[in-house]
Amino acid sequence: MQLAMSTASDQYRGLCQWVQFLPPPVSEVGVVQSEVEVVIEIIRPAIQADGGDITLIDVDQDTGIVVVELSGACVSCPASTVTMKAGIERIMMDRVPGVTAVVQPGEDAELGTAVTL
Repeated sequence: MQLAMSTASDQYRGLCQWVQFLPPPVSEVGVVQSEVEVVIEIIRPAIQADGGDITLIDVDQDTGIVVVELSGACVSCPASTVTMKAGIERIMMDRVPGVTAVVQPGEDAELGTAVTL
């Protein structure tokens, strides 16, 4: 458990170092997909440094929910939830006006957990 927390903390710090390169937030109505793409491209190297990657799947203009898929080492990493919520989602909500959540495919935005049918 200590190793997982240490890894999560290291990944969070890795993402934070890239925040300085992000453009300042822009006040606009609705979520602009191009702004989401810019943020993803800037944080991608931090994720790739740990053997993972991130792909933009969808941006819901109405709800502000951004769907991304983590791949590579992120799939089996126990810290991927921390990376998603404390890192990617926090940065995305800070830098792209209108973003309300960042989730993976099949995840419930309100619960932050996978939806089972």
